[in-house]
Amino acid sequence: MLWFMAIATHAEEPVGSGTAFFVNSDGWAVTNAHVIRDCSRITTGDGSRISEVKLDVGNDLAAIRINAKSTTVIAIRPSGARLGEDIAAFGYPLASVLSSSVKITTGNVNSLMGLGDDTRYLQISTPIQPGNSGGPIVDRKGALLGVTTATLRPEAGGGALPQNVNFAIRATLLQTFLESRSIEFEVASTASVELTTADLAERLQPAILQIVCYGGGTGQKGSESTTSTTVPLPEPYRASRKFSTLDGHDVVGFDYATLRNVGLQQCKQACVDDSRCSAITYNKRERFCFLKDDAKLLVQNADAYAMVVDELSAEMKLSTFVIGSGKDIPGSDYRRLKTDFITCYLECEIDNLCRAFSYVRKKRECWLKNRVGPVSLKHGVDSGIK
Repeated sequence: MLWFMAIATHAEEPVGSGTAFFVNSDGWAVTNAHVIRDCSRITTGDGSRISEVKLDVGNDLAAIRINAKSTTVIAIRPSGARLGEDIAAFGYPLASVLSSSVKITTGNVNSLMGLGDDTRYLQISTPIQPGNSGGPIVDRKGALLGVTTATLRPEAGGGALPQNVNFAIRATLLQTFLESRSIEFEVASTASVELTTADLAERLQPAILQIVCYGGGTGQKGSESTTSTTVPLPEPYRASRKFSTLDGHDVVGFDYATLRNVGLQQCKQACVDDSRCSAITYNKRERFCFLKDDAKLLVQNADAYAMVVDELSAEMKLSTFVIGSGKDIPGSDYRRLKTDFITCYLECEIDNLCRAFSYVRKKRECWLKNRVGPVSLKHGVDSGIK
């Protein structure tokens, strides 16, 4: 939501503004692509020069390198947002009307999906105004959860005026964007303590800056000492990979993200849009989507749906195991391990004595069995039978 000001007759008058924030100490900051993509020149609010621009127009993200560096950066939280979580938004709204200082508002995560169940976005209740676009959405510890990008238009309310129905791009999507552009960023520590709103503002304010957009033609104008720069042509990021799918099977690989309560098409699209994703397993019963950055093995699982990027699918091996979600095999336990599901599976695979296993997710317990008994339904337990 770019803030468009009244355009004066002077060619150097700004036509809009937005917000950005530093993600590393080398001068790289993040904003929305729509804040800068149609500008002929851009500067920071204090006139600092911008030397490099990288855009992902499809996901409305942009990274800009600023000659003025910051010792304060906003770190990305490694875990996703939680429904109802307390958050804060920073930005420079209504730049031509309000004061020139950074503003902070607070609210909650209202939904883990955006309009049309778009899993790239969070719905948030933090009040935002034109000019907030590109600003950070942080948790109470100051870790990044998303990037402010849009608000619901008044006419979308069907006669009722929407209030504080706003959207932010997930920080996990930003992380993929930065990695694909070889831009370093910091990961937030889980040991941090929660802060008051005043302490959040004091800590993060130095990392947040205003972005000013200039129009009036293309190319650099004015003297050599001017602080604005020509914006390069966009370099849209487009996923063009091909995938193979197989119903009734589970992919064994490393899960780097889990989406809950989503549909199959949403799960598949989330992987296609994320360059880190090489495969998915979708649990049809639980509506869980497991995004994986590698794929080693396919196992039979009636509750699952598998999708693997084509360059890996030819190397996949089909296991002789049948996996069942929410199922247990009582009795005949001869060994107990504290581990993850993949290790549990592999231990049974290489052990000639093992005929089956049960894995208790919450306790991270693996029970190897030398006989196959009757299978029973049990929530939170996964089983495998050779």
